[in-house]
Amino acid sequence: MHLVPADLSRRILDGELVCEAIGAIRDCEDIGAWAQRFKVLADPTRLTLLLCIHRAGPISVTDLAVAAGLNDTTVSQALRLLRAGGTVTGCRDGRVVRYQLADDGVGDLLEQVLGKPVEHGKPGEHGQRGHAAH
Repeated sequence: MHLVPADLSRRILDGELVCEAIGAIRDCEDIGAWAQRFKVLADPTRLTLLLCIHRAGPISVTDLAVAAGLNDTTVSQALRLLRAGGTVTGCRDGRVVRYQLADDGVGDLLEQVLGKPVEHGKPGEHGQRGHAAH
């Protein structure tokens, strides 16, 4: 498919590269959603919490605060934003709420932050992703 705009007033050096670049933009499901994900990850406190949640799995505010070296109030405020954005979900376990990732795209990005390759494909094709043994 030829995607180069028909605007002849603009100079094009390599039409094929322009097509590839335009295709990348069109292939992205939702640039706005991805920009929001990166915005969430751009805050050091939120990134720290997300890394802890990603590695530990469902975890309480108190345990998360200890792991991240933050106070409970700071953690609760950050989690409120992360919940509102659909990045994490809370699951009640008696009187305790445990938080886990709700966005697989963010999980994949966190794997990159941790320096581990992201596996693509269906579980079972190339091995299943799981928690690292400690």
